[in-house]
Amino acid sequence: MLRFLLVRIASAIPVLIILSIVTFAIIQAPPGDYADYIRSQLINQSGASFAQADAQAQAYRIAHGLDQPIVIQYFNWIKGIVTRGDFGYSMFYNKPVADVVAERLPRTLALALVCHIFASVLGIGFGIWAATRQYTWIDSLLSGISFLGMTVPRFLMALIIVYLLVFQFNVSEIGSFFSPQFGGAPWSWAKFVDLVSHVWPVVAIATFGGLAYNMRVMRGNLLDTLNAQYVETARAKGLSGRAVVMRHAVPNALHPLVMYQGVVLPYMLTGEIETAIIFALPTVGPAIVGSMAIGDVYVTATFMMVLSATLIIGNIVADMLLAMLDPRVRQYGGA
Repeated sequence: MLRFLLVRIASAIPVLIILSIVTFAIIQAPPGDYADYIRSQLINQSGASFAQADAQAQAYRIAHGLDQPIVIQYFNWIKGIVTRGDFGYSMFYNKPVADVVAERLPRTLALALVCHIFASVLGIGFGIWAATRQYTWIDSLLSGISFLGMTVPRFLMALIIVYLLVFQFNVSEIGSFFSPQFGGAPWSWAKFVDLVSHVWPVVAIATFGGLAYNMRVMRGNLLDTLNAQYVETARAKGLSGRAVVMRHAVPNALHPLVMYQGVVLPYMLTGEIETAIIFALPTVGPAIVGSMAIGDVYVTATFMMVLSATLIIGNIVADMLLAMLDPRVRQYGGA
């Protein structure tokens, strides 16, 4: 198993390098950089002339290495990461990128993991319920919910909820994790309830899509498994319907969902990012959009690399789980 893990990690390193190159190139592709943002700010807010603002922008560009070719900027960025653990300096936030990531990434991962747990438990449970009641009204209702969860865009659901909260229920505290009175207070039950009251729309929307996928896959796989010969044999031996389903059919129907864990964390992260942008929560999503808009390249590149790393880690974890469940994966996977 250790050899299997090492092979998977070794094969992931070249992928991560290629992703870093592609990500950095795409981010740098649009014209303009943070120095251009400084120039526009000086002209629009400080009333400076174009010549004065352009001179300061050029000086800033030279001081921070933005005048160098993109290849040099990339290798300087990678060198800082490998040798010093330095992901660069955020020009907009005026602090190291690592500090920006440390502030926003834990919140994003926590929300994504909560969404993943809810989506997995509810989706698998509803999938089993629908499959064991095929063609009933319960199956039709759950299939309709699954269809909506996989087709309705998450940003649209977020916009609808924002509209209802703000214009129908007069909720004013949008865009924060806590109410003002709980901002710096120690953790308590009241603070936890306040947190839930602020983040439930993000959790609900991001969970809905994952729940729909889990439910659809579990229902389809379980229906196929229930028609397998070994399941018929178990029924013929006199086992109860519950024992046949839970002890024999469900474990075998879970294999595709185990593989799905390789992409579920990035999927939940993107779901959280989409909805967090609409709700303006201080997580990864608004930071990526904001940094891309003003040319804060190292923030954008680092966050995109983090998302890429979660995809790679998720696939490694899925491979390990499959290897534990199926010896054939270990045999042909190099374990």
